[in-house]
Amino acid sequence: MGIGLFFTLPDEPSRALLVVWLACAVALGLLLWRVPPQIAPFVIALLLVLAGLLIAGFRTQSVAAPVLNYRYYGPVEGRVIKIDRSASDALRLTLDRVVLRDTAPGRTPARVRVSLHGDQPFVAPEPGLRLAMTAHLSPPPGPTEPGGFDFQRMAWFDRLGAVGYTRTPVLRAAPVDPSPVLWIHRLRQILSQDLQAKLPGQTGAFAAAILTGDRGGISQDTAEALRGANLSHLLAISGLHMGLLTGVVFFALRLGLAMIPGAALKWPIKKLAAGGALLAGAFYLALSGFNVATERAFVMVSVILIAVLLDRQAISLRTVAIAALILLTLQPEVLPEPGFQMSFAATTALVAVFSIVRRLRLMWSWPSWLRTIATVVISSGVAGIATAPVAAAHFNRIADFGLIANVVSVPLMGAMVIPAAVLALVLTPIGLQSLGLAVMGWGIRWILFVAETVSSWEGAVSRLPSPPHATLPLIALGALFVIFWRGRAQHVGLIAVLSGFWLWSVAERPALLISDDGALVGRMGLDGRALSKAQGSGFAATVWLENDGDLPDQERAAARTMPPLDVGPLRVRHVTGRGWQEAVRAACAEADLVIVNQLWDEDMPEGCLLADLGMLRQSGSLAVSQTGETVTIRTAYAASGLRLWNTPALRGAHAPSAREVRAGLLPAAMGLRFHEAGTGMGRLALRGAP
Repeated sequence: MGIGLFFTLPDEPSRALLVVWLACAVALGLLLWRVPPQIAPFVIALLLVLAGLLIAGFRTQSVAAPVLNYRYYGPVEGRVIKIDRSASDALRLTLDRVVLRDTAPGRTPARVRVSLHGDQPFVAPEPGLRLAMTAHLSPPPGPTEPGGFDFQRMAWFDRLGAVGYTRTPVLRAAPVDPSPVLWIHRLRQILSQDLQAKLPGQTGAFAAAILTGDRGGISQDTAEALRGANLSHLLAISGLHMGLLTGVVFFALRLGLAMIPGAALKWPIKKLAAGGALLAGAFYLALSGFNVATERAFVMVSVILIAVLLDRQAISLRTVAIAALILLTLQPEVLPEPGFQMSFAATTALVAVFSIVRRLRLMWSWPSWLRTIATVVISSGVAGIATAPVAAAHFNRIADFGLIANVVSVPLMGAMVIPAAVLALVLTPIGLQSLGLAVMGWGIRWILFVAETVSSWEGAVSRLPSPPHATLPLIALGALFVIFWRGRAQHVGLIAVLSGFWLWSVAERPALLISDDGALVGRMGLDGRALSKAQGSGFAATVWLENDGDLPDQERAAARTMPPLDVGPLRVRHVTGRGWQEAVRAACAEADLVIVNQLWDEDMPEGCLLADLGMLRQSGSLAVSQTGETVTIRTAYAASGLRLWNTPALRGAHAPSAREVRAGLLPAAMGLRFHEAGTGMGRLALRGAP
């Protein structure tokens, strides 16, 4: 809870405040030994909240690195440390040891990410290779709407200080760095290319994704089919893959050792198998490129295997809690991420349900084949139910036939694909890996067939609007209370879960959305949100429509009849195109809020709030909502707070001084008034004057 509170703070805690929190935590720790047993649980709870705040605070400070605070165009040089593909399928490179022209080392980002557009005839990028290019770079963008996904925060913890693209060929600046850390990345690339050569098409691309984490070969159609069938989790090297691989290695080693005469009597073969499985998991983690999802899975598997080594119960709610505690201590920033939430939601639910099944001996009298089928169905159903709210909240979609697809696909991952992959890796040194790859290919082709078939069914995907921020915490805390609490008080958890879903059902989307460059506006109408243009600002358009629970089709949304932009008493105009200066003056004479995708360098026109590029750089995207007679304007940066990844310099403080925050905003002659709730560029409520 402390980590969650940290990421909702409106301002970055100073180091002095972190020291105060630390002193309070120490004092509470000392007090814990003197308080009565009845009070101790509350002291422990408060201590854990403080610990979460401290862990997140110190982690945020420890990853600090320069972030570009202006748009840059010029030569870029750096070492390749990661290769992947963007949403538009362009090759994308992450570089470190970056050099930018006329930029001091202390202001140069630690890492930049560049998408390659156009032909690249001179160099085939590989990890460790130092490249030179001419590129466009800019700071990591803010949320596309207030309260939306904050890429700036994610980039901060990745130490990613700039993103951009190049349309010119990249050149080799230095030979490949022989660093041992990058050697494993080169091994990944070689293995990925070999898999895609031996298993052509999407079969090889799928194999490369689940073994090396390289999703570059997955086509948009395949990715969409997997999402539509709720099978996209099979692409991520997560708990399922790590659990299956270490499980296969564990049982294979244990069986092999048991077949040695007398070994089971002389050696602790179960512990030896657990140690071997742990090493296999560590190798798989390295082979995946130390992907965040794989790191999370490795921590969970490690806790289970270490429990085996220590003769403790391997799978229990306690081991799940320990794994979560370790992971959040090392990387507190993963708490808001959907991968972390879905992994632990599914794991916690599965352990809780099967603990009940085991305790009540519900399936002991069933035939083994029936128990196997029931286990698969129950596992898929429980995991699907547990992760559905998280997936719907983050991705605005639910695969209605996902249970069917998972029941007929996931068993093949465990029985055919992963064991065959292990066999292929074992046989690689003697050149017989094709035997394992052939079996692996059969399983993958079946999974892809199921994905394409199920996703093509009518009504395969339902779309939902984004919920309020309190929804998921309420549902999660309520579900945990139901699982962990014993007694009648469990009903409190159920009430919290139902309250979360009720909040979701009554939530309304903003009536008007404005992009952070003023180029795109979206007005909610009777048939969905109408957009101001069919092309350009595509990412913002897609996110808005998805958050509305609508089809992410910008052209379709732009073809809708645009309702008046006015929201209640707030009169709004959007100005674009030639002659925009005169159009702004005319709009200000009749409107309260005027949006323009240009920088206004003259004296501010009277009679309106002008949302030009200068203002929007400081405020971020805008959302206008109406509740009763109150119209509320929210800004993205007010919703995100003033954090290290979101400083005034990164908001566009380099803009001309005329772009500073306006006070007053609207003249009294308009018969309307703004009521501030926060900073001048924060959340403003507009009410009819008395």
